[in-house]
Amino acid sequence: MTSAVAVDLTVQVGALRLRNPILAASGTFGYGLEFADLVDLNCLGGFVTKGLSKEPMEGAPAPRLCETPSGMLNAVGLQNVGVRAFVAEKLPVLRSFDTAIIANVFGNCLEDYVEVIRVLEGAEGVAAYELNISCPNVKKGGMQFGANPGLVAEVVGAARKAAARRPLWVKLSPLVTDIGLIARAAEGAGADALTVANTYPAMALDFRTGKSCLGSLTGGLSGPAIKPITLRLVWETRKAVKIPILGLGGVETVEDVLEYIAVGASAVQVGTASFADPKVSERLAQELSRCLSEVKVFTLNEIRGQFLAENG
Repeated sequence: MTSAVAVDLTVQVGALRLRNPILAASGTFGYGLEFADLVDLNCLGGFVTKGLSKEPMEGAPAPRLCETPSGMLNAVGLQNVGVRAFVAEKLPVLRSFDTAIIANVFGNCLEDYVEVIRVLEGAEGVAAYELNISCPNVKKGGMQFGANPGLVAEVVGAARKAAARRPLWVKLSPLVTDIGLIARAAEGAGADALTVANTYPAMALDFRTGKSCLGSLTGGLSGPAIKPITLRLVWETRKAVKIPILGLGGVETVEDVLEYIAVGASAVQVGTASFADPKVSERLAQELSRCLSEVKVFTLNEIRGQFLAENG
């Protein structure tokens, strides 16, 4: 019987080499420290921090989460301590872990993104940046950065100039007519990898009271319900660009991981599943090796190459 040790789970996401393709997604894993007593962070390929802004943000009113059929709605409102507090208080502790720490970055104007990256550039311990471009650009009437190729190119280009030390990942919005067009704009402006994709705006209410189930009227839908949609988006993005892709949406099982790899992702991010099982990312990393060994597949490239050769 083939040993699981023979399976090579390492993946290359641009210049960044990860021990396996399992990362915890932004907004579902805190700053990583909150999970350190529950999960062996050193077993993960990496994790993405909560979104970091130029100044601290209090976020949305409670309740911030509600369960939906096959999924979850969240309206956290990007609550965070701000980039300077992250660098001073969180990052020194995170540096003790042997895993890739990806800093998620957001802002309400181009200058916000640049300033957050500028602060992070002066700190040690971050492996890459992930731009959340699903934010409204207040300087241009609230238009979402990620919905317009021109705005995508503008913010990614500015971030690329600021991010001299580290790779730049861009987290795409699913709310676009042609994700390939947006992906090419990000690639052309200097993105090193793309995360596909963010949550889907949705709502849930109680007809008895006429009130939202959240403290906000709407939230972001995530979980198994969105996986088939996002799987298609990853495939469409793979056909449009050459840079690596990280698949994100409804990952709960090894099969989910391998389906994203098959359509062209280099790695995946695990989000909503961490709320139900905080150890899910660690478990998936362990189960992935056993699963591939059982079917006598020894590298993830074999999974990816077969599907793309037949359906690319």
